[in-house]
Amino acid sequence: MTAEVRLDIFADPVCPWCLIGKAELDRALESRPDHPFLITWQPFRLDPQMPAAGMDYVAYMKMKFKDEKGILAEMKPVMEASERLGLWINPSLIERVPNTLNAHRLLYWAGLEGVQTPVMSGLMRAYWREGKNISNPDVLVAIGESAGMNGQMIRRLLATTEDRDQIATREIHARERGITSAPTFVVADSHVVTGAQPASLWLQVIDELTGR
Repeated sequence: MTAEVRLDIFADPVCPWCLIGKAELDRALESRPDHPFLITWQPFRLDPQMPAAGMDYVAYMKMKFKDEKGILAEMKPVMEASERLGLWINPSLIERVPNTLNAHRLLYWAGLEGVQTPVMSGLMRAYWREGKNISNPDVLVAIGESAGMNGQMIRRLLATTEDRDQIATREIHARERGITSAPTFVVADSHVVTGAQPASLWLQVIDELTGR
């Protein structure tokens, strides 16, 4: 039996390439159900300076990519990859780009209960397919409950500052380690893989780890 191998994934649920990278990894994991990975989702916000209330989606995209032509050019490969993977995202439903601090707090708590990946899946689905504001406590509670977490506890914690410093500290530590983009995958705390890699790469990694 192959020993467990830690796989840290530095990602943000509002990052489109994190969504795609996760889908590619999921394909590989489904093909290798005996994979050795012990997955931990680590916080890496795309924009740590995002206002607490978030920003209008169109205004934010124009700020980053200048105009509609720039936005379309940036999103074209994202849409093509999402369709190829059957994700069927719908950015037209997104009204605001949220500050994802609370989403990462929820992910941290989910990690304590062993349900991080279902919660990350729920966050990405809510944002990219349903256009929901994933900084909204009601949305976060519903996502947590869907993964088997206690909704009342989540709501109480969100109303406090609990673990905000934990998220900030982890992000700072990641950047100090040289992580500069999302998604970034760290295998066994030593091998770094950046970007949304194809399932074929992950299959190769898994096969090497398991001696296939």
